[in-house]
Amino acid sequence: MSVYVVGHKNPDTDSVTAAIAYAELMKAKGNDYVACMQGATNPETALVLERFKTPDPQILTDATDKQIALVDHSDIAQAPDNLSAGEVVAIVDHHKIGDVTTNNPILFCAMPVGCSGTVLTTLYQMEGVEIPANVAGLMLSAILSDTVNFKSPTCTDADKAAVETLKKIAGVDDTDGLFMDMLKAKSAIEGIPAIDLLNRDYKDFDMNGKKVGVGQLELATLDQAAPMRDDLLKAMQDAKADGRHTVLLMLTDVVKEGTDLMVVSDDPAIIEGAFGGKLDGVSMWIEGMMSRKKQTVPNLQNAFGC
Repeated sequence: MSVYVVGHKNPDTDSVTAAIAYAELMKAKGNDYVACMQGATNPETALVLERFKTPDPQILTDATDKQIALVDHSDIAQAPDNLSAGEVVAIVDHHKIGDVTTNNPILFCAMPVGCSGTVLTTLYQMEGVEIPANVAGLMLSAILSDTVNFKSPTCTDADKAAVETLKKIAGVDDTDGLFMDMLKAKSAIEGIPAIDLLNRDYKDFDMNGKKVGVGQLELATLDQAAPMRDDLLKAMQDAKADGRHTVLLMLTDVVKEGTDLMVVSDDPAIIEGAFGGKLDGVSMWIEGMMSRKKQTVPNLQNAFGC
């Protein structure tokens, strides 16, 4: 029976490449694992897959009657639909432990690092399996993306060490150049519908019984988003109307290393308190905020009493 390896909803580069990398690791050990994703690739991920000559994983959105390995998440809200009607057999992640439970013992590997690609580099080394050059390139790209080229507070020495290992296998000499190519693809937003931009890198979280959505756009400059702020706000309002207490959109300026946080909420004061700031209309600038995982979600959890 095949095991389907899948990352979170609204897949990003780490979730897609981690599925490929873990499936390849398990296939090298003689197992039938299939890389999947829960939606179409975003522009950055498409560039990475093309550069390292790797086909798109197949789409899987329903876990019914399937054995599932989760990568880059362990939250039911981010997993394929009907997860309880399938069987989770493994989890590889670098986030907080979520609410997925299992009836049997499984492989559960979660490490406090900046990217699932770093966790998988460790797993390949532990298993003594040689990393294929294209897979090394995929994991390398994911680490550069998730750590924002080592600028994110989530970045660890383990991430930097993994990059040094992977770039040699992948034959990549200029990781800064690779990152800039990825950033250009990621930050290309002109002409794209606002709802697609909101969903490009978006996750829902359960904050003490309240549904809170957080999206993020990484930009070379905030000026890129200026002409479409009203449309982005409307997309956020529509998303909030679908049963959410709060929807946030992080407009992250990679060069200035900070985030213009757009807020639509039933209680904006909670958001202001979470980040120690004051909204100017529907947004506030937060110096140094680069990471949803390490800087946004933990503050929200504290503010909502999780």
